Amino acid sequence: MQKDFNNHIDKNLYILKEGRFLIAISGGIDSVVLAHLCKSLNLNFSLAHCNFNLRAEESNKDENFVTDLAETLDVEVFIQNFDTQAYADENKRSIQMAARELRYDWFKELAQQLKFDYILTAHHADDNLETFLINFTRGTGLNGLTGIPVKNDNVVRPLLPFSRAQIEAYATKENIIWREDASNASRKYLRNKLRHEVVPILKEINPQLLESFQSTTSYLNDTANIVEESLRAVKKRAIVNSDKTAVTYKVSEFKKVKNSKAYLFEMFKNYGFTQWDDIVDLLDAESGKQIRSNTHRLVKHREFLILADLPELDLENVSIFINETDYHIETPIGQLTFTSESVISETSKNVIYLDKDTLKFPLELRLWKEGDIFYPSGMTGKKKVSKYLKDEKLSLIEKENIWLLASNDKVVWIVGMRNDERFKITEATNNILKIEYK
Repeated sequence: MQKDFNNHIDKNLYILKEGRFLIAISGGIDSVVLAHLCKSLNLNFSLAHCNFNLRAEESNKDENFVTDLAETLDVEVFIQNFDTQAYADENKRSIQMAARELRYDWFKELAQQLKFDYILTAHHADDNLETFLINFTRGTGLNGLTGIPVKNDNVVRPLLPFSRAQIEAYATKENIIWREDASNASRKYLRNKLRHEVVPILKEINPQLLESFQSTTSYLNDTANIVEESLRAVKKRAIVNSDKTAVTYKVSEFKKVKNSKAYLFEMFKNYGFTQWDDIVDLLDAESGKQIRSNTHRLVKHREFLILADLPELDLENVSIFINETDYHIETPIGQLTFTSESVISETSKNVIYLDKDTLKFPLELRLWKEGDIFYPSGMTGKKKVSKYLKDEKLSLIEKENIWLLASNDKVVWIVGMRNDERFKITEATNNILKIEYK
């Protein structure tokens, strides 16, 4: 295995010879063997161990073992203790998910602070097969069947080509000592059930199971690359606008493809949606129809689908009051500045000039609401704000982000759009107030 590992590093992961990295080490056979293999190549690494405090004294013994191993290998070691149960309870996570989040968050923080190039984990071929089976039994798309990537951002898995049997044989041959986690033998968790009950049967049916599986994942990854290329092409044609509030897609581009549902799934699967039939129905729905996940929403607007975050804050009843002496105000939609001027320069949707004497302070900045009316500048008569926004053909999401500047409950300005005729500059104006929105 040593020779095969060296060849694998030279051929596929030469970056590890040039970089500095952390090895995520539990004390179990896989990570301990990885540390020994890296040491044999004189690679530049340190160890990082998480004590999750879930196995009483056994957790402390693991920590002590890793400390002794670091001394034996003459490498630096970092230890972090976690109250995993408290984190799981507070964040409503399973113990396994809580440990995973704590582990990877700490590894990434450590790598960033101390300038490590990579984080190495000891996932191997059997882990890859088990992950495939877990995803398969739970239901997944193509990406869930392509296996664990060898490299994902700065996380690298050098042992993926090697089986558990190879790792065990190497440990025995080299007289390597490791810590055995008793929970690995438990059938309580799905991964262990598959490991101890399902995979042995599959290997009995096909002794070359891991080799066959690796060939299959290679083919699936090739297919996934083709799918990704097609998806990028459709995405490029479909997106007509993207900003900090939303991404807008042309419905027609989804209707052109043979399997709209598949493209919609691949395009929006990372945003928490599950109602895929309803999302397909959005293509022919009336304007204003929307589908929500826990974090996002898809809204039909005319011939477009608009993807937006769900608002984190409820701003419906939020008002910001602006005093006469205020010059610069930070708001949820940007900056407002107020300056006194002697003459009028060029105006725009974001710059207006008002007769200051017609205003009553404090001014109020708030979201528009049903029943608001204003007198559009340059026109005679009043108009409902809702009707004005409809005439401007704003989408539901755009309407939800429209703010008003008001004086004594009278609309002064639909911010960034239209000001009110009642407050305009006239020949009798003595005090000019310039308001600029950025």
